[in-house]
Amino acid sequence: MKKSTSFAPASESLITRAIVAGFAKEFERYVESEVIIVGGGPSGLMAARELASRDVKVLLIERNNYLGGGFWVGGFLMNKITVRSPAEEILDELGVPYEESESEGLFVSDATHACSKLIAATCDSGAKILNMVTLEDVVLHDELVCGVVVNWTAVTTLPGPIACVDPVSLESQLVIDATGHDAAVVKRLEVRKLLKTKGEGAMWVDTSENLVVEHTSEFYPGLIVTGMAVSTAFGLPRMGPTFGAMLLSGKKAGEIAFEKLKR
Repeated sequence: MKKSTSFAPASESLITRAIVAGFAKEFERYVESEVIIVGGGPSGLMAARELASRDVKVLLIERNNYLGGGFWVGGFLMNKITVRSPAEEILDELGVPYEESESEGLFVSDATHACSKLIAATCDSGAKILNMVTLEDVVLHDELVCGVVVNWTAVTTLPGPIACVDPVSLESQLVIDATGHDAAVVKRLEVRKLLKTKGEGAMWVDTSENLVVEHTSEFYPGLIVTGMAVSTAFGLPRMGPTFGAMLLSGKKAGEIAFEKLKR
């Protein structure tokens, strides 16, 4: 770092212009992507990291101002997360410390450390993030999902009479639904009676995680489901505050997408 503590000169307008130009340039480039991921929780971040690290053009959209979803807090507002073997291998990749609990193969880590490391690793991989953006619909051509229709999250909070703001479309070869329990992308197809979800099942940790990873797949042409969206789509049990399946499901979703892009 330079020894001088004097900042480079800049006017207010130059700062605004730099922000607008930087955003517009990147946004225009990602109007078309190879893969769009909806949802920036652990499974969405893992999928984005997996793809971007293989030089796939990836855009992740997140409705909140922050990434990470429920990964910031383990359960009951306690900021410790658990992962079951073999998912600790992902923590090793990310450089996140953890300890084994009294139960063999069950590991505990600081939620804030794990979440921030995963976010940083995803950004470092080259994936681009568009936060404060909400899914409104999907782009559908001949029964193939070809992108998403989005608007600013702030628009969705406005009263109806003043919220007449048209969304815009972003195109892609594949879309990954990483919106968690809501399965928001899948639901856009269900309301059109193009598919039927079974709804999320009750808690059963030991069974749920294996099933979520196993069922991570292309649920509809052009649409891959990952994380808790898998539970909602296939009617699988939920697993609560343990995150191994979220990490491995996201990784698998990225692998599936990569293989489909190669065809």
